[in-house]
Amino acid sequence: MEHNNGGDNTCFTYLRRPVVVKYFEHYTDINQAIVREKQLKGWGRKKKEALFREDWDMLRELAKCKFP
Repeated sequence: MEHNNGGDNTCFTYLRRPVVVKYFEHYTDINQAIVREKQLKGWGRKKKEALFREDWDMLRELAKCKFP
């Protein structure tokens, strides 16, 4: 909601509105949440889309190392 209200015009999402939540996780420890966010940001598009669809088999396949 905060991103869609556009309160901060310097924010990355300001010019990319409306923002739609595709996936979320709940954490009680902010440090764990930050670690997870950094992990997800490092993933490619296909892997993220598999997560959004909750396609665990595809996510597992995409997680395999392609270059041994």
